[in-house]
Formats: sequence, C-alpha cells, structure tokens
Amino acid sequence: MRAPKDQGGQDSYTAGVYKKIVPMERLEFTQGLSDKDGNRLDPAQVGLPPDFPKELHTSIVFKAKGGMTELTITEYDWTVGQMYVYSFAGLHQSIDKLAESLAKA
Repeated sequence: MRAPKDQGGQDSYTAGVYKKIVPMERLEFTQGLSDKDGNRLDPAQVGLPPDFPKELHTSIVFKAKGGMTELTITEYDWTVGQMYVYSFAGLHQSIDKLAESLAKA
C-alpha cells in the first residue's frame, strides 16, 4: 500500500496465507504487517497503537449480478477504535483504485 501524499506517501506491506480458494466464488486469507520481503512485523514494534491486530482474517465473496460481479469484502479481528476507522478508509481507497484500474481495461 502507498499512503496518499498528504499523509506521507510511504509504502506499507502485508503478508499472509490463503486459507481457501473457490474459483469464481470466494477467497479467504490472513494478512498482517510485513517488511518489503514478506517478513512479519509486530505492529507494536513499529509504533502502531495497541488496538492494531497482529493478523487479520479476510474473506472476499464474488457474486455474479446482471453481467457484473458484486464483491463482498469482510475483514475480521479489528477492534472498535481509531485503527478500525483507518482500515475502513484504506479499504475504500483500495476499492476506488480497483475501479480505476478496471475502467482502464
């Protein structure tokens, strides 16, 4: 991920493991902070607040809908707090970038 320029523009990395892949239907995977080589990082050791989880579980469900595909993305393990708000904003930014990429295709 690359933060917006007005927020520093730094790169952040995640690594995880796919737990379930059902082609054209579902992805389930874990993700957590890592360095650029995929080595896991402890959020507390890089200065993140205590409510930042070490690992998240994520599912993405794909559903055909009138010639388009509906995505349902669920991230588990966030606690209610400021980091949840940032995650929510970041996920929306990711979806916006995906939409931009698909519009160019």
